[in-house]
Amino acid sequence: MDESETNQNPKSGYKQSIPPYMKAISGSFGGVMEACCLQPIDVIKTRLQLDTKGNYKGIIHCGATVSRTEGVRALWKGMTPFAAHLTFKYALRMGSNAVLQSAFKDSTTGSLSNQGRVLAGFGAGVLEALLIVTPFEVVKIRLQQQKGLSPELFKYKGPIHCARTIIHEEGIFGLWAGAAPTVMRNGTNQAAMFTAKNAFDVILWKKHEGDQKVLQPWQSMISGFLAGTAGPVCTGPFDVVKTRLMAQSRDGGELKYKGMIHAIQTIYAEEGLQALWKGLLPRLMRIPPGQAIMWAVADQIIGLYERRYIYSAAL
Repeated sequence: MDESETNQNPKSGYKQSIPPYMKAISGSFGGVMEACCLQPIDVIKTRLQLDTKGNYKGIIHCGATVSRTEGVRALWKGMTPFAAHLTFKYALRMGSNAVLQSAFKDSTTGSLSNQGRVLAGFGAGVLEALLIVTPFEVVKIRLQQQKGLSPELFKYKGPIHCARTIIHEEGIFGLWAGAAPTVMRNGTNQAAMFTAKNAFDVILWKKHEGDQKVLQPWQSMISGFLAGTAGPVCTGPFDVVKTRLMAQSRDGGELKYKGMIHAIQTIYAEEGLQALWKGLLPRLMRIPPGQAIMWAVADQIIGLYERRYIYSAAL
């Protein structure tokens, strides 16, 4: 369902909105399903982005190499922080977006402009980047970049140990390494995604806000998939820089990248412009399908709530 869905009570004329907490719950369930299905693609994306020596020849070669040298289970490395971060991230994203869209609605008509939808999406992306995404992804990326078949030789023994080690060696703000590009990436992504999801629902399925129409799961998946394609192309450099900043630690002394701008300049100078879009294909293999899965679950949960607590109450 659209993020600012309101439903008209035919008896009273009062518009009932889906509570933000229901949007949050629907997003969290969608996040769990997405994490279980798409974790291997995220591992491959991270390995490709961290590959400065050309060890991997592409997505298939990377996945095959990881499976052969580290075992198939290595493709689910970082699953715990990944699933947890998606669950909390989508709960915060969907809930905060609903609250912000309500704030940006016209006070007299109750309608939401395209500008308000974009701003609400950007705000939700910034909040999730600062409160959830950055620390979880720092831990996830540190775990994913560890190579080998012997876990006892790994520096980080698990997500909790990894977080404690980072705090001990780099301070609490070590968990927020790469925060600036993460904010830019997520803010832009969500501004585009929420706006595009609403547009595709209208264009493809004639689904308008408050029309009491519940999309079928396959319809939600198509709208979600299409809405999830624009962000990765636009925000590729922010994602690469984010990964590099999060992956580096102070083990070897000085940090190679001093910040977002310095990282962009260094990557461009050493590896060329195309390096700023490393991992784009696996991102496109993960994010649009991820949005398809998430929206298919979320729309059905919201639809169930509407049918049970809003439509039935209005009869």
